[in-house]
Amino acid sequence: MTVGSVGRGHAPGHHGEILQGVFLDAAGRPCPGLVTLPMSGPGTRAEFTRAPGDRVTVEPRERTKAARAATLAVAECARRTGQPPGGGGLRLRSDLPVGLGMGSSTSDVLAAVRAVAASYDVTLPAADLARLAVRAEQACDPLMLDGRPLLFAQREGRVLEDLGAALPPTVVVGCLTSDGAPVDTLTLPRAEHDVRAFEWLRGLLRRAIAESDVALLGRVSTQSARYNQRVLAKPEFGVLEHIAEHTGAAGVQVAHSGNVAGLLFDATAPGLARRLRRCVRALRRNDITVTRIFGTRNGGRAWTTTSPTPSAGRTWCEPATVSSAFASRR
Repeated sequence: MTVGSVGRGHAPGHHGEILQGVFLDAAGRPCPGLVTLPMSGPGTRAEFTRAPGDRVTVEPRERTKAARAATLAVAECARRTGQPPGGGGLRLRSDLPVGLGMGSSTSDVLAAVRAVAASYDVTLPAADLARLAVRAEQACDPLMLDGRPLLFAQREGRVLEDLGAALPPTVVVGCLTSDGAPVDTLTLPRAEHDVRAFEWLRGLLRRAIAESDVALLGRVSTQSARYNQRVLAKPEFGVLEHIAEHTGAAGVQVAHSGNVAGLLFDATAPGLARRLRRCVRALRRNDITVTRIFGTRNGGRAWTTTSPTPSAGRTWCEPATVSSAFASRR
């Protein structure tokens, strides 16, 4: 065992889901699944230093899922390299808010596993990353799969369907619901899902991606968000739908297990900058905190509300207020 070897890993977060429900897998079996909305920028960075013994420590100490993932990754990498399992110290640094439904726990877990693997000079394929993530946290987001639109079985760590190369060109105005209160996903009720309804939405989403149809994408995300009101009701949802209708947005998108949401706009539509400004003003008038504006076809870089093109840096829509709003919920 190489004591003192250091490995580093990184994983992104996401901006909630486009679609989440129960779908049929290849064998015709009902299976919970989701399609996340990728967002670059915020994420988790991990550093793992190998040490003698069999104990893995983590900082911050409350990141117990990441510690469990690191322990599993040590055993996996030791087996692959023929070395005895050991211990080590894991340090995490994340700028993802916890409990908002942006994949913070999966980001922690994946960054931890990648850091451990790097310390062993091992590269783990995506399927193994997903398997370890599910073992560590019972369910995971598809953050190991590079942002492609995938229907992903979060409790099994497998892809149900590859929906295409990329989402349609969309600009998202992100915001907080319920004042950004964190959600304990373990307390959420289990809803009765109509598989036929979600299979219908799956087909619409497949078509939206194939035809690069933002309007159809918005239709799918809005309907999925409506269904989710039975599981995690967002008091502002009706207001968001109203603002979407009156600012020319394609639809509303939500985190199905947290309090982040977004309004979707066609990035190619004329008058985009004007629509974005109207949307931001309407959200603020209704005391809904605007977080960031980003695109699905520009690497997730932020947009400003005064330009129809993405900014060079990751610019928050409302830097002081929004940054502190997220920071206070980490």
